Amino acid sequence: MISALKKLVRAKPTVSGPSVPEGTRYYAIGDIHGCNTHFEALIEAIEEDALSAPDLETRIVLLGDLVDRGPDSAKVIANARNWQERRNVQILAGNHEEMFLQSFNDTKVLRHFIRHGGRETILSYGVPQKKYNKASLDELQALIHEYVSEQDRAFIASFSEMVVAGDYVFVHAGIKPGIELEAQSREDLLWIRERFLDYDEAHPLFVVHGHTIVEKIDRRTNRIGIDTGAFRYGKLTALVLEGSSRRVIQALGDGETIEIRKKDL
Repeated sequence: MISALKKLVRAKPTVSGPSVPEGTRYYAIGDIHGCNTHFEALIEAIEEDALSAPDLETRIVLLGDLVDRGPDSAKVIANARNWQERRNVQILAGNHEEMFLQSFNDTKVLRHFIRHGGRETILSYGVPQKKYNKASLDELQALIHEYVSEQDRAFIASFSEMVVAGDYVFVHAGIKPGIELEAQSREDLLWIRERFLDYDEAHPLFVVHGHTIVEKIDRRTNRIGIDTGAFRYGKLTALVLEGSSRRVIQALGDGETIEIRKKDL
């Protein structure tokens, strides 16, 4: 009896981490950046994974930057739209979506967009390579108006800035420290970097984000970064949240051969 009491006194209290609402399972996918083969493989893996818990409500969050850098941005957009028609899929706007949309009306942004992976996006929409190479900025702007449908532009413009689920908040880049969630600016949500990444105090909610490429998942006490560089390292990550548990599903490969890996965090 005394021994049991001593063990009880020495035992540390259990501290539960952040959790998503009961009865739900969230899959948050990091920056896809035009890597459609990885995206399709991850969609298939998530659909298979969701079958293991048919009683749970499956919710998916794409963390933004679906376009640029990789070869198949147009296909990624098409697959995201099709998936959203079948599933509860919420899509966040990334800074690359913002640049893409602004490029239709601002040639200065178009020039910046091209330098940061926009060339691959434009070509993925079927603009011929020869036309692209010969085009001035004004001519290129006319080409994207011609080749990118109004439907795609409206779909991308509909992307959200933030998703809240229980103790978690999903954003593309991060949040400005010390500011309530409802007061966050779009610019910070889509573009912030060092001020957010270097902050180690608690945020209003635990932050799940992309935007900053890391070779390995960036786990901190107040946030987790899951942009594992699909176009750079060949690794697209989905963070799976159920209750207070966390695990990941990853699509890894060179774009032709994709391997699915699962692990707990």
